[in-house]
Amino acid sequence: MSKRTAPAATAVAYLRVSTEEQATSGAGLAAQRAAIEAEATRRGLTIVEFFSDEGISGKAIANRPALAEAIAAVEARQAESLMVAKLDRLSRSVADASRLLDQASRNGWRVLSADLAVDQTTPAGEAAASMMIVFSQLERRLISQRTKDALAQKRAQGVRLGRPSETPAEVTRRIVDAKARGLSLRAIAAELTEAGIATARGGVWRASTVKAVLDSQDAAALAK
Repeated sequence: MSKRTAPAATAVAYLRVSTEEQATSGAGLAAQRAAIEAEATRRGLTIVEFFSDEGISGKAIANRPALAEAIAAVEARQAESLMVAKLDRLSRSVADASRLLDQASRNGWRVLSADLAVDQTTPAGEAAASMMIVFSQLERRLISQRTKDALAQKRAQGVRLGRPSETPAEVTRRIVDAKARGLSLRAIAAELTEAGIATARGGVWRASTVKAVLDSQDAAALAK
């Protein structure tokens, strides 16, 4: 039986933002969609469907349901290509991204990236894509290492680290006082919930959210 042929000049699009990136306009879903649509127009392609994973880490391809659906779509020949805004939307792992590019090559479909205007089905295009993935990972690791080194230096200088709390000052004070009374994180969460006090984002108090407040700069200042 002959393999089904995908409609000509078609692509499915994949979007992804991690939890941290959801507040970053440059990495947001709308920005990615706009970049993909512009590149599709430039290439004369029709996007037949968009798939998106929200609030999911980019290190590995596994456990990303929307990406699995997008890959299944091109494997089923619903489109010729899988398009992303940037290659790191597929994965921030060199090994994972390389495996996906190899899968595309073996099975007769293409991975297209809006920020890389090359044909990745050619040896030169495949090499360019692989090098971009490698240098993207290198850049992230260098940034991570510089951040760790800077934090270590601040700790050595006696600087108390921690993010400012989004929680109102009176609630932070209540949590600090409750902890000073010997209450557990879970007990503090239950006390706040019973009092009808919502978290800074309007959610329900849990031990983890109480700990986040206690680890903040505001709480550290009150505890002095």
